[in-house]
Amino acid sequence: MVTQEGYKIFSGQASLNLAEKISKKLKRPLGNLEIKKFSDGEIWVKYGENIRGSDIFIIQSTPPPAENLMELLILIDAAKRASAKRITAVIPYFGYARQDRKDQPRVAITAKLIANLITVAGADRVMTMDLHAAQLQGFFDIPFDHLYGSTVFSGLVKNKGKNTVVVSPDVGGIKMARSYAKRIHADLVVIDKRRPNQNLAEVVNIIGDVKDKDVLIVDDLIDTAGTFVGAIKALKKKGAKDIYGAITHPLLSGPAIERIKRSQLKKLYVTDSIPLNVDVADGKISVVTASDLFAKAIQRTFNNESISSLFENDKG
Repeated sequence: MVTQEGYKIFSGQASLNLAEKISKKLKRPLGNLEIKKFSDGEIWVKYGENIRGSDIFIIQSTPPPAENLMELLILIDAAKRASAKRITAVIPYFGYARQDRKDQPRVAITAKLIANLITVAGADRVMTMDLHAAQLQGFFDIPFDHLYGSTVFSGLVKNKGKNTVVVSPDVGGIKMARSYAKRIHADLVVIDKRRPNQNLAEVVNIIGDVKDKDVLIVDDLIDTAGTFVGAIKALKKKGAKDIYGAITHPLLSGPAIERIKRSQLKKLYVTDSIPLNVDVADGKISVVTASDLFAKAIQRTFNNESISSLFENDKG
């Protein structure tokens, strides 16, 4: 049993599998939590143990459906009303991060709205991994820890040969791709693309040499896989050899799995930030756990130690 003076870990339903792995690494049991739904779908939660004065960590990703986000907010509010000392929202995948600016007339900046909701609900701190846009940290007026997925993929990245180049699928991902390239002393290639509609991207140009090279495409998330598969086709036309992917958050919605199956991709590595409850595309998709990274970050946060040392080599 976790002592009152220690910290307690709780998990929402969207991240239960990852939370159990984190719990085992920290050698602390998941806290007792009751989550129910009324007949109409309304969410009800109750902490099944005393958390007054405790430092608590609530682990919950917020992929669709929106109930996952709502569940996180309710868990935070319940903890605040139960007099928890400090509430850290551990959000392995931060949903709605793509809506981070007003890029068209009459649209919402939903990422800012989510930041406000989490803060108002009562979170004292937020921890996440590979935001779609790192500047989202500025949407919060509370401490924010941004972890890097390249730490999770470190082993497989280091095993890539000298003939490998790292590819950013768009200009916005250059900083992330640079951190991978730095790890394996590889050249950086950037794909110039345009996006006429949501979930639709067209490759315009490839900046860099990929001829006769093995390629590692890195990105924060993969949704319908349209951009990803389009990049694979364009790279193959330019003479690329084996193509791999290291993408943190596997949303894999709509036709994603079928597109990956039909593609010339060698292997796609993803994390367990989002439960992968689908066919793993004939062995083309491999899941790498992020539990060790989050366990270390949680322990360091509780001990008021620096988290930056976990990703010193990933600043790019």
